[in-house]
Amino acid sequence: MEAKLFFQETTVVVFVLGGPGSGKGTHCPKIVEHFGFTHLCAGDLLQAEIESESENGTMIHNFKKEGKIVPSEITVKLLQQAMQQSDNKRFIIDGFPRNEENRAAFENIVGLESFYVNSKSYNLLLVKIKPEFVLFFDCPEEELTRRILNRNQGRVDDNIETIGKRLKVYFESTLPVINYYNSKGKVQKIDAQRSVDEVFEDVKSVFAKFKPVARVDSTK
Repeated sequence: MEAKLFFQETTVVVFVLGGPGSGKGTHCPKIVEHFGFTHLCAGDLLQAEIESESENGTMIHNFKKEGKIVPSEITVKLLQQAMQQSDNKRFIIDGFPRNEENRAAFENIVGLESFYVNSKSYNLLLVKIKPEFVLFFDCPEEELTRRILNRNQGRVDDNIETIGKRLKVYFESTLPVINYYNSKGKVQKIDAQRSVDEVFEDVKSVFAKFKPVARVDSTK
């Protein structure tokens, strides 16, 4: 029986973290364009599940409306499915892990259950998928609140009361994850208060070891 190819030793995962409104959604597409990564947004995957009107989708909707974090197993399995369906082996995962439970679930579900086929020996080998580094968009609470209120996306969690809950969850739950990875020397901190262009110049420096995607000049 032929084994299905899931992940390889060359698989690269970068976690992109920062408070809501810090610019993750702005810069992730730029990383995709310049460096050929596949952008996986935990929030988008959860939103798609909500729109599917499945039982899980209804539950996810209720969690988000209350400003709570969705159970880790649900989020991780959605991420795992998206990674397995991709032909790319470079991933930026946006807005994840949001807490220590998320981090542990990723390690247990994706890290320990992932495998690949060795092209030379055709042996089934276990591969532990770990983040290459964490890209951290650092931005103060006041600026995050201002940005969220101004974006007016019509989301159920973009009102002032729920914003406060989301920011509280971020500072209490996500910052400890960032501190954990920082203790491992895996955090690349970006000052996200500046202009988009200034911030992305720093992002490009962080990704400098990855070969940029070749561009085609459409004017020729």
